[in-house]
Amino acid sequence: MSYPRDMVGYADQPPNPQWPNNARVAVQFVINYEEGGENNVLHGDQGSEAFLSEIVGAQSYSNTRHFNMESIYEFGSRSGFWRLHRLFTERQIPVTVFAVAMAMQRNQSAVDAMLKSDWEIASHGYRWIDYQFMPEQNELEHLQQALEIHETITGKKPEGLYLGRTSPNTHRLTAEHGGFVYSADSYADELPYWMTNYSKPQLIVPYTLDVNDMRFATPQGFNSGDQFYQYLQDTFDLLYEEGETSPKMMSVGLHCRLVGRPGRAAALARFLDYITQKDSVWLTRRIDIANHWINHFPL
Repeated sequence: MSYPRDMVGYADQPPNPQWPNNARVAVQFVINYEEGGENNVLHGDQGSEAFLSEIVGAQSYSNTRHFNMESIYEFGSRSGFWRLHRLFTERQIPVTVFAVAMAMQRNQSAVDAMLKSDWEIASHGYRWIDYQFMPEQNELEHLQQALEIHETITGKKPEGLYLGRTSPNTHRLTAEHGGFVYSADSYADELPYWMTNYSKPQLIVPYTLDVNDMRFATPQGFNSGDQFYQYLQDTFDLLYEEGETSPKMMSVGLHCRLVGRPGRAAALARFLDYITQKDSVWLTRRIDIANHWINHFPL
């Protein structure tokens, strides 16, 4: 019986990605826009959200609203998003947004700002919920809803997808029904790769859960902006050093309600200023990485 997982990848011979201008590292920032699409009885869910907030270890409240949790998420859309928008636009650093369709529906002004800034708006699914045990047909319906809403709000279909809280069916549904240029639902590598497990091939542009502000909201995570900054810098420095002979990509995951808080945003700003002083760095969007890979390493 064949084993469906690839435990080898590129092994000790990763391809040279030939980043533009011979960059040593491609650095890619993701802003996850989820606020307004999370678990909430107002959205027809059985309980409140319990994931990735200031209330570490929160429990879902069944059949009732959790006003503290709601207000934490509301901070992300009301304030945190705009702080991040200023940080990146002032420095003219490109961004990819993983945008939940239901969340976009509730904040057109934020979507307009993303579009005006020429940020890539990739799909983050219809809802910011866990799809692990959702029936396949329901997940497919959510995928189709996400695509329809995304195109209505932004004027074009998303070219990338990161569902995040996936099910065993997600990769197949994405490949066979999504029509995406790439999927980011993997943490398996530091370079893009092709997934050919299903009837249609899918380019994977891997994401990250370690270089990610979600660690402010998990046990054994970051307790201060300095810890976050140091982890960002150490990751970049090693990849930059290795990039002299073996260039890779560095993904940075951000959330409006987390790093959008001032004490954390200050650390992010220091890192942005640090990398913009470096030569041979490609600051880019995920769709640009995907298109580059397709042009240089077609299936």
